Amino acid sequence: MKIVTAAEMRAIDRATTERFGIPSIRLMENAGAAVADYVLTRHASAGRTVVFCGKGNNGGDGFVAARRLHEKGKAVQVILLADPAELRGDAAVMFGKLPAAAITVHSSEELKSNRVRLSLAADLYVDAILGTGFKPPVKGLYADAIAIMNASQSPVVAVDIPSGADADAMGPQTGMIARADAVVTFTAPRPAHVFSLLTDGSTYVAGIGSPEEAIVSSLQLNVITARDLAPVLGPRPVESNKGLYGRVLVIGGSVGKAGAAAMAGIAALRAGAGLSTVATVKSTLSTVAGFHPELMTEPLAETEAGTIAKKAAGRLDELARGKTVLAVGPGISRHAQTAELVRTLVEKCKAPLVVDADGLNAFEGRADELNGKHRSLVITPHPGEMARLGGCTTAEVQKDRLGVARKFARAHEVTVVLKGHRTLVVRPDGEAWVNTTGNPGMSTGGTGDILTGMVAGMIAQHPEDVLLAVLAAVHLHGLAGDVARESMGERSLIATDLLRGLPEAIRRTQKSAAEELVTWTG
Repeated sequence: MKIVTAAEMRAIDRATTERFGIPSIRLMENAGAAVADYVLTRHASAGRTVVFCGKGNNGGDGFVAARRLHEKGKAVQVILLADPAELRGDAAVMFGKLPAAAITVHSSEELKSNRVRLSLAADLYVDAILGTGFKPPVKGLYADAIAIMNASQSPVVAVDIPSGADADAMGPQTGMIARADAVVTFTAPRPAHVFSLLTDGSTYVAGIGSPEEAIVSSLQLNVITARDLAPVLGPRPVESNKGLYGRVLVIGGSVGKAGAAAMAGIAALRAGAGLSTVATVKSTLSTVAGFHPELMTEPLAETEAGTIAKKAAGRLDELARGKTVLAVGPGISRHAQTAELVRTLVEKCKAPLVVDADGLNAFEGRADELNGKHRSLVITPHPGEMARLGGCTTAEVQKDRLGVARKFARAHEVTVVLKGHRTLVVRPDGEAWVNTTGNPGMSTGGTGDILTGMVAGMIAQHPEDVLLAVLAAVHLHGLAGDVARESMGERSLIATDLLRGLPEAIRRTQKSAAEELVTWTG
């Protein structure tokens, strides 16, 4: 789903009306109806709802939501933070349709008066004060109304965006913004919906009538949604066999790091691959083979340090034949001879390739040798590995994650999966996708190896659409971590818990893909 700027959202609304003939007042009606539907579904037990409305179109959406809730028998009080004479256009029309009188407030002093104060008690607040066209800071009457909601223990549902937020921010917000337990926005998210953690609950995107052709953005930025992934998570044909779902070869492991390769191998199977083989040094073969009986293994020549030797290259060439995808790096070590082997392997491989961990570290200072021209090459660095590849510091990567990932993807013609909070997937032309699943409990050894295996496993099943396979793996990986957190908590979560959470993550994604509202947490 495309992410658009606030200015682009206004242009989309105009185009919807001027080019596609959908009246703006219908868009407002649909937006308010979406908010009311959300409240009726998720807060059905709320006895009294107070809707704070500003004088703009965000307030107009609030008027519609209030009317719709009233029509369903809900007790609703609208607080208009302006003189009705200041309302214009569609907002003025919707104000005139309110079935019950609004309380109009003109000043901060009036907001604090007994006349108004006694009307503010609520089981639920709807924040329809300021929309995505607002630029901070918020002050005066609006700020005082926000403070009332923020001080309350009652839940707050934000219309379009929490009041006071900068819709175009791609990081934490500053200044006063309204607390939100959920956000219901429309048509397409703005950057702040994805990057600013505007709510501890969920963000919902409701379609209100804008056709897909009207949703245009120059950001080259998208958010991964369950609906996007539906094509790769559909039911399998009745006539199936393991050969239909691809063959994965994981190359990795070394003495002391056998588990990394084993986890990648089994993660490929859990993601749905038909067959998964782990090629590793002889010394660790029994450890890998004992990890899970479904894994196949192949022994490789090793160095004196217990890492894969350069002379294993010939055997690896043989093993790569007939494989759908290769995953290189989990537990492979930074031994000089092994690093040379990795570089040679990556250069020669024509099959889709996923490179992670020490597979990437083999290219430190030699990133010019990492190129995906005319093939599918996916790299999955954490910020430290990205810094080593880019010749910069981890702090510099974190300061401009999107810019760094885009620059590297374009220069090296690779798909970059830059891990971290809001993991990024960037294809070679710079188009980027943001992942909203995952949690801090996944900051533990081995979760990256699980991701490597899942990426390979999804590519094995869908080599015709590598990008979509990668997006699915990234989303499901984070969601499996979220599922695991529900029972394990963040402190006790370990990498293999994700394998147990993955089936439920797939089920939830399939279910979400069929729902009317697009949603994510945060």
